[in-house]
Amino acid sequence: MTNKDIVQRALSELITTGSTEGLAPLLSDDFVHHRPDATSSTKKEWLAAVEAALVPLAGMRVEIRHVLADGDHVVLHTRRRLPDGGPEIAVVDIWRVENELISEAWEIIEPVADAAANLTWWEPAGR
Repeated sequence: MTNKDIVQRALSELITTGSTEGLAPLLSDDFVHHRPDATSSTKKEWLAAVEAALVPLAGMRVEIRHVLADGDHVVLHTRRRLPDGGPEIAVVDIWRVENELISEAWEIIEPVADAAANLTWWEPAGR
């Protein structure tokens, strides 16, 4: 199984079952999830956070735009939208796979509606 296959299987398990039960065995015991604000969570913490989000995110549509692999890293670019027509988000996940298990992940989420404003993030507010 390739690293891309492992990551795609993990996402598929989560989306199709609506549970972290099938995802958990695909993560290494020392799995770490990193956020842009420099916080990190352990496997147990991250799975609990994902599990807590499953009910409010039930029925979320996930459109895979790109899956790219280079060595032990897999990059997944998706667009996601809630079924009630809620805001659309663009998500980039970077996964590191080691010994056929996902051992590390980074995640960046941007509301699509904010994308244009973020193109000039360096400019002072109000310009």
